[in-house]
Amino acid sequence: MDLAAIEAIKRLKHRYFRTLDLKLWDEFGDCLTEDVVARYGTQAMDKPLHYDNRADVVAFMSENLGPGIVTVHIANHPEIDVDGDTATGSWAFEDTVIVPDFHVQIRGGGYYVDTYRLDPDGAWRIASTRYERIYEAMTSLHDTPSFKLIANRWDPSLKR
Repeated sequence: MDLAAIEAIKRLKHRYFRTLDLKLWDEFGDCLTEDVVARYGTQAMDKPLHYDNRADVVAFMSENLGPGIVTVHIANHPEIDVDGDTATGSWAFEDTVIVPDFHVQIRGGGYYVDTYRLDPDGAWRIASTRYERIYEAMTSLHDTPSFKLIANRWDPSLKR
């Protein structure tokens, strides 16, 4: 068992979510191989989203999860198998998406299934990623009169 590779892949997946949530698009892109195959999609988006390269994934994320949207992704329970310079992994995840301009909060969870590749520069990257949702729920924040966003990294009026 290649414990060093497993640890590197764990760090990679955590970096993927951290850079996504913090909107660090260059670092987010560096988590992906140039030829990444990404299969996303949610009921909230109303259609599957299929991308076959890094540039398109980063463009979609940066255009659709910009400063007007707050996200938090939590991944755990990794199951990683390494075979030389490639690996497979499964991750349980939960996500929260808050869209203040539309007064909506989306919560969900499921399982990611990824493949990884050790690139020539010595870095592990995600070669393919997809997830299967267990649930996704949308709440109108108008229905929750007590909801008040009191901190938002991207809203200067809420920074302290």
